[in-house]
Amino acid sequence: MPKAVVAIFDVGKTNKKLFLIDENYNIVYERSARFVETKDEDGEVCENLESLRSSVFDSLNQVLQLKEYDIKAINFSTYGASFVYLDEKGEPLTPLYNYLKEYPEELKKEFYSTYGGEEKISLETASPILGSLNSGMQLYRLKKEKPEIFDKVKYALHLPQYLSYLITGKGMSDITSIGCHTQLWDFGKNEYHKWVSAEGLIEKFGEFTPADSSVKATFEGKEFNVGVGLHDSSAALIPYLANFTTPFVLLSTGTWCISLNPFNQDVLTEKELKQDCLCYMHFKGKAVKASRIFAGYEHEVQLKRIAEHFDRAAYLFKHLKFNAGLVLNLANKIPENAVIQTEFSANSAFPDRDLNLFKTAEEAYHQLILDLVKQQVYSLKLILNQGVKRIFVDGGFGRNAIYMHLLATAIPDIEVYASSVSQATSIGTALAIHDAWNENPAPSDIIQLKYYSALQRSIEA
Repeated sequence: MPKAVVAIFDVGKTNKKLFLIDENYNIVYERSARFVETKDEDGEVCENLESLRSSVFDSLNQVLQLKEYDIKAINFSTYGASFVYLDEKGEPLTPLYNYLKEYPEELKKEFYSTYGGEEKISLETASPILGSLNSGMQLYRLKKEKPEIFDKVKYALHLPQYLSYLITGKGMSDITSIGCHTQLWDFGKNEYHKWVSAEGLIEKFGEFTPADSSVKATFEGKEFNVGVGLHDSSAALIPYLANFTTPFVLLSTGTWCISLNPFNQDVLTEKELKQDCLCYMHFKGKAVKASRIFAGYEHEVQLKRIAEHFDRAAYLFKHLKFNAGLVLNLANKIPENAVIQTEFSANSAFPDRDLNLFKTAEEAYHQLILDLVKQQVYSLKLILNQGVKRIFVDGGFGRNAIYMHLLATAIPDIEVYASSVSQATSIGTALAIHDAWNENPAPSDIIQLKYYSALQRSIEA
């Protein structure tokens, strides 16, 4: 008898994956693809939308041929801040513009002077001023610079909803995409911001659809329940929300280290926004207060600097163990190690340190992590609130014992865990529509935890 599964498309900037996940949330099949990027009309690199569309159809066709699986439902998660503009026939009208594309300064000034200024819009939409990363600004730009194309737009869909549209033919909008640093959503009023209706954009977004809902659709003669699609950062939070009720913060570490607090719905202040705080939306429509630092990127840059200075291979640092003696020596050598960070900084103190201060590469690396953790604790405290008992660290730093021990030492009143969920974004995307394909209760053992204390003691939890 074929095994019941859900098909999940997980589309990142680099890798595009299709997973089949069974009723116990085991990944039973994986297919991966990478595409050559294309360029828009200005010569800017962007996603190859036609390759992506073809890949969705080809991948789905292929897994439908697998007799051992019975696909009950389909859902999608992708990176955010990217719109696909469709005409009446469902054909894309433009390239999928890169969210890192430079935003015209004059157009930016025009927008904010019309609608009350950067500070006002930023506060009301819980979005730092990020140019094209504020996806609403992309749509505003299209209307102002290419009105003839804007007039032809039937649907402006964020990328997850575009992939859903490919199967369902329905234009839908979803709160996890609309609510994530887009400048489209008024968090205080819990509705589209007034500038969105003033510019006539709402009608382009399609039907507002709950992120945990699905619609019936037919593909190649088979009927499925198809989800509306999710923003990947919000999807990665779902396994934790499904497994833990005690208030927690998820520290997602990669190039960016993003602290997500789904138990903090306080309105962002102007000061917090200027310190790279923002709000995400989780799939049930609640605000998730978040802060972020570029620490993963800094770690890679400074690791190379240390490796070159001490003539060591960078990969060797992955195997370094926590050395409490080195940390004590550094406390004597660098007195500010004992001082709590009191001001926001885009970088840690380490880029300005003279590497000649350190006797060994190991000592320099421990100082790098000390500096990054100090910066991280400041960022964490921006979104911590009373009642948070645990911090879960996933991603690269969660596998770094030096980082984990130092973080636990820096916040001894909160339990610190390294956590891992195999393909958290995809598992979360499947959990969002659990009731549409799975008759079993959601499992409570999806997440593996490793506890760290300031006493250099770790246990499996």
